[in-house]
Amino acid sequence: MLLSGLLAVMAILVFAFIPKGNKEPNEASNNGGTEQGIQFIEANWSKALAEAKKQHKLIFLDAYASWCGPCKLLKKNTFPDKAAGDFFNANYINVAIDMEKGDGPSLGEKYGVNAYPTLIITDADGNIVTYTQGYINPKQLIDFGEYGLKQKKK
Repeated sequence: MLLSGLLAVMAILVFAFIPKGNKEPNEASNNGGTEQGIQFIEANWSKALAEAKKQHKLIFLDAYASWCGPCKLLKKNTFPDKAAGDFFNANYINVAIDMEKGDGPSLGEKYGVNAYPTLIITDADGNIVTYTQGYINPKQLIDFGEYGLKQKKK
């Protein structure tokens, strides 16, 4: 019993000190930096709508929850991808909103968000174009974005 407890404590300590990777690219890309990856407006739906109208673009909404494992994987593996960033930054106004804070609960109700992550594409007026739920890799995300652009043209 003592040995298993000691092993558990050692495992926790080991994982606590393993570097979690460089977070600066994501922080910089979210703040309009020149790093690769998708650049998001954080937690400001009104600003996203205004920018979409101004730039005549669709909105890509990452509807997430802070405790959601697949949401964290998107932020770690998919959103920082250079190809995904190049595509979404050129074609969309990107906004990430925690569905449990600020504008999140009302948007979650409006769009029927019942699972996390939910990735939503809307027009500049906030009308839904398409959506998907769950973790997707960078290629799948680009395919989703291309599908959204085709739906807009219909």
